[in-house]
Amino acid sequence: MAIIVTLDIMLAKRKMRSKELSELVGITEQNISLLKSGKVKGIRFDTLEKICDALDCQPADILTYEAEDGS
Repeated sequence: MAIIVTLDIMLAKRKMRSKELSELVGITEQNISLLKSGKVKGIRFDTLEKICDALDCQPADILTYEAEDGS
């Protein structure tokens, strides 16, 4: 199972920088960068809610599922 984070695409669509999102959400710009790169193991629902609120989007707009080959 692979969850792909497409936060960078949504930021580009909204013409918003990571720094601005980090200020709106209340997490560090470094954590936004880790989210964008997919290097996190999880995300708190309240953080996801704040991101969706700031970007005016749904969780499915920034998280997608892709089945791994051979499964």
